[in-house]
Amino acid sequence: MTVIDELYLRHLTVEEALLKLDKYLDDAFMAGLYQVRVIHGKGTGTLRQVVRRQLAKHSLVRSYRTGGYGEGGDGVTVVEMALK
Repeated sequence: MTVIDELYLRHLTVEEALLKLDKYLDDAFMAGLYQVRVIHGKGTGTLRQVVRRQLAKHSLVRSYRTGGYGEGGDGVTVVEMALK
């Protein structure tokens, strides 16, 4: 299975998004990806907040930040994975 460096979560419920995020982080780590992008959209900000709360406590995440100019801005969170 090939794991790409982006996870698209827009238009999902919080529960769906968290399940998908957790599985994706495991898959990305196992695939050896160093950095990934989580696309949650801007919307009301609820999904962004929940995603970042989950990233803050996830053991496979070294750090995360808001997407910069040309990366999606507030609609994207860039995640640096922990090293193996």
